[in-house]
Amino acid sequence: MSKTLFDKVWDSHVVRSLEDGPDVLFIDRHLVHEVTSPVAFQGIKQRNATVLFPARTFATADHNTPTINQHLPVEDPLSANQLKALEENANSYGISHWGLGHEKNGIVHVVGPEYGITQPGATIVCGDSHTSTHGAFGAIAFGIGTSEVEMVLATQCIMQPKAKKMRINIKGELSFGVTPKDVALYIISRLTTSGATGYFVEYAGEVFEKMSMEGRMTVCNLSIEMGARGGMIAPDEKTFEYIKGREFTPKGAAWDKAMEYWKTLKTDDDAVFDKEFNFDAADIEPMITYGTNPGMGIGISKNIPNAADISGGASTYQKSLGYMDFHEGEEMIGKPVDYVFIGSCTNGRIEDFRAFASIVKGRKKADHVTAWLVPGSHKVESAIKEEGILQILEDAGFELREPGCSACLAMNDDKVPAGKYAVSTSNRNFEGRQGPGSRTLLASPYSAAAAAVTGKVTDPRDFLKNNN
Repeated sequence: MSKTLFDKVWDSHVVRSLEDGPDVLFIDRHLVHEVTSPVAFQGIKQRNATVLFPARTFATADHNTPTINQHLPVEDPLSANQLKALEENANSYGISHWGLGHEKNGIVHVVGPEYGITQPGATIVCGDSHTSTHGAFGAIAFGIGTSEVEMVLATQCIMQPKAKKMRINIKGELSFGVTPKDVALYIISRLTTSGATGYFVEYAGEVFEKMSMEGRMTVCNLSIEMGARGGMIAPDEKTFEYIKGREFTPKGAAWDKAMEYWKTLKTDDDAVFDKEFNFDAADIEPMITYGTNPGMGIGISKNIPNAADISGGASTYQKSLGYMDFHEGEEMIGKPVDYVFIGSCTNGRIEDFRAFASIVKGRKKADHVTAWLVPGSHKVESAIKEEGILQILEDAGFELREPGCSACLAMNDDKVPAGKYAVSTSNRNFEGRQGPGSRTLLASPYSAAAAAVTGKVTDPRDFLKNNN
């Protein structure tokens, strides 16, 4: 029987299928951080259980970490307690722990691929919704809840119903200045935030084949924002080249054996999906959100839609615009910007900082803009310095912070004040996501850089044309 990529990976990990129930799925890699793990570990202790396969579990601190002065004690007591609990639990059960100050520390969905923990054909879970990031390598990766974290720690398995299958094809060449982040926001704007609910999505077509691994991670990261259980892209030579030689990837004969399997991980030509969508790359321009969910996005040159042209409740739409203090028919270009954030598991990789630097080079940060530039890991931080990007940023008036989730969510010190506008390269623009009362405009690193030097929403293509 012909199978999709998702079928091949899922079926090979089923330990048992329960009649009229979920599958018992074996998990290859379990990533944990300080937010969702403490209660799970508490459950393990209360049941006098243990972690079945500590070597398959990896812990890193990211959500609650400060992004300045990480060498000092963490001031916030809740954050300090969570970070301490992660360290103690990891040490108690023999789990690798990359806490503050560790050279491997960083955002869980950035360090996983960097060290070769993420591999094609693997099943990967984490108590974090954006675990879908790892699907860029041809893995089945999804977020789980606290009770499920406990289940995986104790059994290395999880009970899950098999998702339906969706394929999203994009043909053609991306236009000038369009990034993977724009591709993802475009798809979500077309499908809405619930359009892929119940599905695992495979991304296919020329656009994704030509993307870098960093770009593929950005797209898969945002799969969850259209309701999908996860997203994945078939592994290819780019994938294999990216992971070869990394710390946790196979070596020697084991690598050759793994490659034999990995090269089979693609959808059969006559495999059937439950739903398919086809888009044209030429229709995508730099995107920006104007509302309070990632589906409320438009091309940056467009005007805010009228309620009559939007499916769903008009009152809900007006409420969202009211929160943002925007109005139907207004241009996004020229909207004032107070904060700019580049980072997160969506856009905190070296490719993103290269893009940001390409626009700010030779220019100056707008005086009134507060900018948080936060690498996703120490590897990214080192690359920024080694490639000369740090000097470009500093010459333009920016400062580089230390790795962490930072302003993606209001769970650390990097909070956007109420009423202020932030152009953010993160993944969610919900009410209060970046701080109580904050207003978030999701965009690419190019668009974030353009806003940072002008102090307003600006089409990044204007700067990119000048650079060329």
